[in-house]
Amino acid sequence: MQRTATPLIGDARADALARVVAAAQFACLLEATAPKPGNVYPGRSFSDATYEDYLASAAAIGGPFTGVGERPLGSTVRLAIEATQCWTTSNTNLGIVLLLAPLARAALSAWGRRVDLREAVRSVLASTTVDDAREVYAAIRLAAPAGLGRVDDQDVAGEPTKSLVEVMQLAAVRDGVAREYATGFEATFEAAAPALRRARIDGLSWSDAIVETFLTLLADTPDTHVARRAGDEVAAAVSRLARDVLAAGGVRSEGGRCAIDDLDRALRDPHHAANPGTTADLMAAAVFVVLIESGEEATHAAAR
Repeated sequence: MQRTATPLIGDARADALARVVAAAQFACLLEATAPKPGNVYPGRSFSDATYEDYLASAAAIGGPFTGVGERPLGSTVRLAIEATQCWTTSNTNLGIVLLLAPLARAALSAWGRRVDLREAVRSVLASTTVDDAREVYAAIRLAAPAGLGRVDDQDVAGEPTKSLVEVMQLAAVRDGVAREYATGFEATFEAAAPALRRARIDGLSWSDAIVETFLTLLADTPDTHVARRAGDEVAAAVSRLARDVLAAGGVRSEGGRCAIDDLDRALRDPHHAANPGTTADLMAAAVFVVLIESGEEATHAAAR
């Protein structure tokens, strides 16, 4: 049965929204649970953040995300960070929320229609406003990410005068999340989601598939969170270590798993300066995309 571009209404829209919100929360849970080197996961905490903080953060975004199709994008981001702050005072999910909010809005708009998810994301980004940027700035100030620094144009300490996608374009050279806004989620759709999908097709568990994809992304592109905290040389060194782990077999061999454990220990320091946090955020986005696309396929198969 051919799908049409008829907008979802009534029960169909409510069902789609429930699936989109659940996928966003599940993506957060899967990302947090996978033992990604240098990050928080079960049994590994930071001094200011625990695995339980990430679980609470995943739960917290549910309420704000139920309005993702109705309210402006920036408001969804701000409300999600405000809700998270009720459960933890650490910055557990700013990058994840910034990535998932436009993806969720796009997924809801594209659900049940012959609309490519990435094209829907591009449409969402193109429609962002100065008010969206203002709301996102407020969310960033509330989350207070470490190593943010200052810039001459459109600094988050002030008030923006450009749209959200425009200010993200200015920040793209120094921030991987901003780069996604500037490129129509290039890393998510062209690298992370395909790698994750291949790993799942190969029979890897969600946990192993996420770790493998995380290492693949990190090996290819230095993490901007590490670069901000510890400098470009450290970020490049971390990428080299990730390549070494993959060369040793990664999650697919005993030697590779030992190398992952060694990398995890090497990336931990009291200040979390070598934490590849941006790459971890991208994993949540990739998981969401794979969940949404597989869920859509299952829905359409059942309808045929």
